Amino acid sequence: MTGKTVTRADLSEAVHNEIGLSRSESAQLVETVLDEISAALVGGEDVKLSSFGSFIVRQKNGRIGRNPKTGEEVPIDPRRVLTFRASHVLKEKINKLAGLGK
Repeated sequence: MTGKTVTRADLSEAVHNEIGLSRSESAQLVETVLDEISAALVGGEDVKLSSFGSFIVRQKNGRIGRNPKTGEEVPIDPRRVLTFRASHVLKEKINKLAGLGK
């Protein structure tokens, strides 16, 4: 593993190299796509990207948790959580590159 993290700048540079848009147009395109995904998730919608995966917003009920250090009971408020589920296509690509696939 390289340990590298892909950033917005990396995505913008990839768009610039692949499509040939200017760097500023590429950065704006990446920003627009991320804004649209974020807005949909904030609105409670699920986002499904074919051959990549799904971002799913779930509602979790409030409950009583426990502080593991002190054992004290602590209320945990209801909240919405975001989960990601990778598509089978993405999982196969990851395993194939790692030498674990078919």
